[in-house]
Amino acid sequence: MNPGATHQRWPAEDIWQSVVAQWPGFSVEILPEIDSSNSELMRRARQGRHDPILLIAERQSAGKGRQGRTWIGEPGHALTFSIGLPYQPRNWSGLSLAVGLSLAESLGEDMQLKWPNDLWCQQRKLGGILIEVASQGDQSYAVIGVGLNIQLPTSNKLRTPAAALSEFWQGVSAPSALERVVKPLLIALKDFEVNAFSPLQERFNARDALRGLNVTTSDGLEGLCAGVDEQGALQIDTPEGRVGVSSAEVSVRPK
Repeated sequence: MNPGATHQRWPAEDIWQSVVAQWPGFSVEILPEIDSSNSELMRRARQGRHDPILLIAERQSAGKGRQGRTWIGEPGHALTFSIGLPYQPRNWSGLSLAVGLSLAESLGEDMQLKWPNDLWCQQRKLGGILIEVASQGDQSYAVIGVGLNIQLPTSNKLRTPAAALSEFWQGVSAPSALERVVKPLLIALKDFEVNAFSPLQERFNARDALRGLNVTTSDGLEGLCAGVDEQGALQIDTPEGRVGVSSAEVSVRPK
């Protein structure tokens, strides 16, 4: 492990001890500041470093979100971390949904999921997920980035209203949130590698923030959201029939 210089008390030793048997060679690293935990692990992967690791960033100056958006994580205000794993699932489809489902189930029954990679609570965005993959030959290295609001963001330029864990979890901190979510997440990632998304379909649909709503995608598709299929593709009922969506942006706001 390499905790680094940090002023927050992170449960690094406890996490390491609980997961190293399942992920041999696993390490935990804490950085007081970095541009992006995902970017750092992708840089390392391109250099041939493919060890399993949990990288925690106390502050991110250029955190990465979906579609090139930024996620700025200030110390104490957000939990931002990335997990890097040598990873060979039999089917990658639905991985971000599996990650979101694990986080939501760890955080409470009020958590919902907005396809394909956001956590929602009370019609507002609590956090997001970004998954990147580095491939070398027939080997793949997955980087799973997670950002969760601990406190409400101060910015008034957000595209979506924000939620924060402090609103319903008294005394929450970034370290206590990490301790709650990361060990179940690593178990979920191991299960996904073997079983793919299909066993999670029903549980995801039970938390689907879009289900039953009229949605519009960035591809111009309009219709009623009908959950996800066994591959994690969003199902939209249109006048022409049901259509599966795997990669478009969905522009509706949950209600």
